[in-house]
Amino acid sequence: MPKPRILPNVILGLLDNHPNMSGRDIENEFQTEIGEFWQASHSQIYPELKRMLTDGWIEIATERVDEDAKVIRYDITIAGHDHLLAWLHEPITAENDALSSLKLYFIHDRHSPTLAKILRTQVELHTKKLSHLRQRQQQLFSKDAQIDRQYGHFLILTRAIEREENNVDWLQRTLAGSK
Repeated sequence: MPKPRILPNVILGLLDNHPNMSGRDIENEFQTEIGEFWQASHSQIYPELKRMLTDGWIEIATERVDEDAKVIRYDITIAGHDHLLAWLHEPITAENDALSSLKLYFIHDRHSPTLAKILRTQVELHTKKLSHLRQRQQQLFSKDAQIDRQYGHFLILTRAIEREENNVDWLQRTLAGSK
């Protein structure tokens, strides 16, 4: 089964937040804001913009030729907005958990039902992961001698547990603040 196209959803989210963006503007967003947690290159963005025009998700807002280059600006269409909303409402699972940050980035309202749904799902997923990691720690490292024999593994597992504890704590605080 082919992997779903994620980049169009990100571009749609950007155009929903900032209408009338050029390809260069979109590229700059990936180098700054979104680049903190999702990457896309020039060679990915421009072909995707062409596909999105064909799909009817975006349209050319303005086009002009400067002395140095042709500048095309894009806007999201109604079909594109509908596609973006459908993507935001797709359930988060263990398999697509990496998309959570992207989806959160495009939610505007602290009291959004979509936000609460994503956060609740994240709490559930990460609580299960934390439980699994704690069980593994108990199975593998219940005695000091076991820790001494595989100290590096112990460190990595401990770090993973602390990361998940922090993540669950943050998710629960954020969920409480969104009500």
